[in-house]
Amino acid sequence: MAAYKLLIIMCTIFIYFSLIPVTKIQATKYISGDEQEPEFVQSVDHNPRQRMMKREKLSHFKFYWHDILSGQNPSAVTIVSPPRLMANGFGMMRMMDNPLTLGPELGSKLVGRAQGIYASASQEEVGFLMTMNLALTEGKYNGSTITVMGRNPVLHTVREMPVIGGSGLFRFARGYAQAKTHWFDLRSGDATVEYNVYVLHY
Repeated sequence: MAAYKLLIIMCTIFIYFSLIPVTKIQATKYISGDEQEPEFVQSVDHNPRQRMMKREKLSHFKFYWHDILSGQNPSAVTIVSPPRLMANGFGMMRMMDNPLTLGPELGSKLVGRAQGIYASASQEEVGFLMTMNLALTEGKYNGSTITVMGRNPVLHTVREMPVIGGSGLFRFARGYAQAKTHWFDLRSGDATVEYNVYVLHY
């Protein structure tokens, strides 16, 4: 009986010590960081001096967003209709390529396009999920985009949505956009919305 207990104790000690190196190897594998990166990944070492010299700035953009549903050449078209009749159109989805102009008139100077999708995502009110790129075409910002994604409860006087990034001069951008309805036609659904966009960028 004593020999049997001794055998069990020795086996337990053997198993315990045989597992310790495996545990250490696995831990080292994940925390050492010595593994080579895959060939499609490259580390970027930022120069702290350059980063300090190139400071972020806050820019304020103001323009008018024209959502045109009527006529021969609408700027927004329904791609998914609501699955059932609801007063707020819950489930509807539209694709847009809306003009952005300097003034509230559609014939005002064109400064960009709002390209993306908005969808009715609220069952309680008229509330859109907005996903759009504000593709600017004016001056040094020509070709750069500001990306906005957020909730737009359109019957509120002012709606705020986050700026989640951008391209060109707006790489790593962040900020917010405020939308305020300037004009709305109940029959056609056409609308003009004033946008004030505040962007932190380099």
